[in-house]
Amino acid sequence: MKFTAEREDILAALQAAIGVVERRQTMPILANVLLSAKENRLAVTATDLEVELVAQAAIKSSADGAITVPGRKLLDICRSLPDKAKITVAVEGERILLRAAKSRFTLTTLPAAEFPVIDEINTQQTIDIPQADIKRLLDKTHFSMAQQDVRYYLNGMLLETDGKMLRTVATDGHRLALCEMALATKGKGQQIIVPRKGVLELQRLLGNEGSVTLTVGTNHIRAQIGDIRFTSKLIDGRFPEYGRVIPANPPRAVLADREVLRGALQRTAILSNEKYRGIRLALKAKSMTIQAHNPEQEEAEEEIEVKYDSDELEVGFNVNYLLDAIAAVEGSEVEIGLTDGNSSCLIHAPGSSSSRYVVMPMRL
Repeated sequence: MKFTAEREDILAALQAAIGVVERRQTMPILANVLLSAKENRLAVTATDLEVELVAQAAIKSSADGAITVPGRKLLDICRSLPDKAKITVAVEGERILLRAAKSRFTLTTLPAAEFPVIDEINTQQTIDIPQADIKRLLDKTHFSMAQQDVRYYLNGMLLETDGKMLRTVATDGHRLALCEMALATKGKGQQIIVPRKGVLELQRLLGNEGSVTLTVGTNHIRAQIGDIRFTSKLIDGRFPEYGRVIPANPPRAVLADREVLRGALQRTAILSNEKYRGIRLALKAKSMTIQAHNPEQEEAEEEIEVKYDSDELEVGFNVNYLLDAIAAVEGSEVEIGLTDGNSSCLIHAPGSSSSRYVVMPMRL
């Protein structure tokens, strides 16, 4: 294998793919990226056995072939070279030789045949969607995914189509986030769980321009974003029936200025218990009092004006969960639906249900 390329082209491909290369590997081959040169195109493939990324770059190939090289070392070399440098890469025995101007680097290699790649994914359905739309669905819900929960199906995000809508749902058992959008073309009903790492990598790759082709297979999801192909394994499990935990029509509604409420919660949270992060909301006509205290006997209290005309109510919540949900709500106002002091609250933008957030109460 031998080719020449512009530094910027190889660098862009490496930067797109490198996110899945873990720094600590159980298998040495997973610290490498697969370089495949064919017909003046270079494919850079990286994988951690759960997520695979393939990025393309334009090259001038004088001898096609494939080899694997240490991913992060190659990225660091390309980053350190001057702008617009011409890079020549050639395989020499069990080493790869990289030249640029007066710089010369020799890297170790491992055979391409040993590199684990995902080829066919047994396609079930394909959806074409603007990148900005799928990015919004992920951005509005990703923070509610669990981290290393024994209920492995919570360590990811539900991606659901019911024919007319595309929906993302994430929950860690204490809170839930849901965001949905209408599909331009009718699809078939399907539920899949994308693992946490796959969701975060996809978020990193998506932009606000152009479209993305989502291909859902029996065990994988694939996204083609321009010259980058993303593939992730799916979590084999049953996602909870999330519809049951979303309050249908909470009898009490609080309408507040989003930034005012957010600021008050952030200030009060400073003196909340560092472990449990609990705060108390005390509601009465036209006002909300936010209170926090900690084991050092320190206290914080702040009162803000809200639109509320039901009877007095006190309820406790994890302040971080409230802040995450309020940050994700679009618009200048936020509506919080409440039932009683022992029930979940429903947070959304007034008059909109495209994104909804449920937070479980806390005993304080």
